[in-house]
Amino acid sequence: MPALPPEFAAAADRTACRAAIRTGSKSFFAAGRLLPWDVREAAYGLYAFCRLSDDLVDEAPSPADRRDAVTRLDGRISGAYAGQPADSAADRAFSDIVSAYAIPETLPRALIEGFAWDAEGRRYADLAAVHGYAARVAGSVGAMMALIMGAREPDALARACDLGAAMQLTNIARDVGEDARMGRLYLPLDWMGAAGLDPDAFLADPRPSPALSGLVARLLSEAEGLYARAEAGIAVLPAQCRPAIRAAGLIYAEIGRRIAANGYDSVTRRARVGGARKAVLIARAIREPAVAASLSAPALPEAAFLIEAVGRHPLTPARQRPALRPWWDVGGRVVHVLDLIERMREREAFSRSASL
Repeated sequence: MPALPPEFAAAADRTACRAAIRTGSKSFFAAGRLLPWDVREAAYGLYAFCRLSDDLVDEAPSPADRRDAVTRLDGRISGAYAGQPADSAADRAFSDIVSAYAIPETLPRALIEGFAWDAEGRRYADLAAVHGYAARVAGSVGAMMALIMGAREPDALARACDLGAAMQLTNIARDVGEDARMGRLYLPLDWMGAAGLDPDAFLADPRPSPALSGLVARLLSEAEGLYARAEAGIAVLPAQCRPAIRAAGLIYAEIGRRIAANGYDSVTRRARVGGARKAVLIARAIREPAVAASLSAPALPEAAFLIEAVGRHPLTPARQRPALRPWWDVGGRVVHVLDLIERMREREAFSRSASL
């Protein structure tokens, strides 16, 4: 079969990335629909690569396989930065994105380092150590998203890392039981000791308790402070990008409120935000602007290396942020057509299943 023209091949990759996010991260997909077209497509490509990377490690059947997956991911990042990505839509999109938006290699490698910590079953002595993990698996993504939106100033990047860290703390609070059943523990060990909880005993038999609920509440309180700090960063993003990022923050913060409504039991219950509530929060993000607070709060110390890496990797005149594409752009029209085809196939599949 002859190769597709470049604009069609790139559009097909973007469509595949969008489909992966629609399936794998409904909250991000919903919020991402608010982004301008070019930023949205780059964000979906970035998240598709991050999701692929996470799944490769999480789905590996043994510790040795997980370590091997991390090594292979390290090689895929090297290939992407060399302009020789692996043969997958997510890798090709990622390679284009890191070049177009001058994303330093330190950022995605920090993400993979966090996955390596997962693979080795690392535990975290205190909150600072948890923040170190969150900076890698979420702050790095927040910083890359900021670069895609054109925000490269240190203070704006610090707030992007705050938002990523807040979301990761929310994830940890929501998944305490699920993680424990996988042999993983992200709660600060010093907190557990002070609460009279033995980490090994908890992993062997994860059960809810008042002491554990207190730790989950404490973690969510830390996340709430980071969500509040992140508001100032959202306010300095390009105006057309602010609603989507604020919606993502509001939806994740709502997960924390659902955890609280469940009595901070994250062992036998999993907090979820339903579609109707997400719609309300998205409408709020559109209607209410982000709070224009001070950007001057210091960055989380554990995320400082990400911000410093961007400072050493400036956006040169030859690599200026791509302009918003006009509606008549060929690539944009191809993406739209491919998306319509994808939706038609989904409807046809549904119709066939309904008729059986």
